[in-house]
Amino acid sequence: MGPVNWFAVVLAVLGALAVQGLWYGPLFGRARLAEVGPGGLGLRIAPARTVLITAALLFVSASMMGHMFARVGPATLAVKPWLYFMMSGGLAGAFVIPGLWISYTQQRISTRLALIDAGCVLLSYLAMGLVFFLLH
Repeated sequence: MGPVNWFAVVLAVLGALAVQGLWYGPLFGRARLAEVGPGGLGLRIAPARTVLITAALLFVSASMMGHMFARVGPATLAVKPWLYFMMSGGLAGAFVIPGLWISYTQQRISTRLALIDAGCVLLSYLAMGLVFFLLH
């Protein structure tokens, strides 16, 4: 197992935050607001606090990715670079998004909002994979 690239972990968090800023801003901000309403779900928390909580949770995910990539090793990743995207996208698609949707089903949150959030999760995780790929 190689060492975890902690610099890449931090940059991966920043990359995912950038994706989320675009996703919930100009791309799907209005659609999400239409779904949850002005005082609705997730909009009651102050924006600075939301960003800090999101960054902390993304740091947990990025740290896990950093450990996964270190475990696979730089030699394998050098000859199979698609593993960065397969593994990061796989985490999102096989674990995070299904967990999100299970929670949303229990809360009776709309399919539209679930799809918006799932798209954000998938692109955020792929962005983190891209950062690790670029810094390998």
